Amino acid sequence: MPEALIVFASLTGNTEHMAHIVANALEKRGITVEILDCMQADAQDFLDYEICLIGSYTYGVDGVLPDEMIDFHEELGELDLSDKVFGVFGSGDDFYEVFCAAVDFFEEQFLKAGATLGGPSVKVNLDAEEEDVIRLEALANSIAEKFIN
Repeated sequence: MPEALIVFASLTGNTEHMAHIVANALEKRGITVEILDCMQADAQDFLDYEICLIGSYTYGVDGVLPDEMIDFHEELGELDLSDKVFGVFGSGDDFYEVFCAAVDFFEEQFLKAGATLGGPSVKVNLDAEEEDVIRLEALANSIAEKFIN
């Protein structure tokens, strides 16, 4: 079975919680998962895994990447991930005009790097509610399905 790496940035713990939801769903499908805070990871780490996932919160009114994810985001777009499957999830606050833009930014970078989208990206308002957990598990299951022959 393939191995997955989940890299996350979490300010309040919401995105970290989502990373564990995705990891648990993947592990139920027999996939080995490593979870790393973005401060302990480099984009190049994805080269060692078949499944690459990023979880990031979106910062502020303008919907920008968290400072700790800026270099990671830039490096991601420079990689060749053409043999990888990816997924993106993140938290934001729908109070702001720009909602969960970090999810879109990372999806674009993965596509630029040639990776294959494993399932619909998941945007969560603040903390994951029951319907968000279902969508996060669906993302994990969609990715797992790509590796079942």
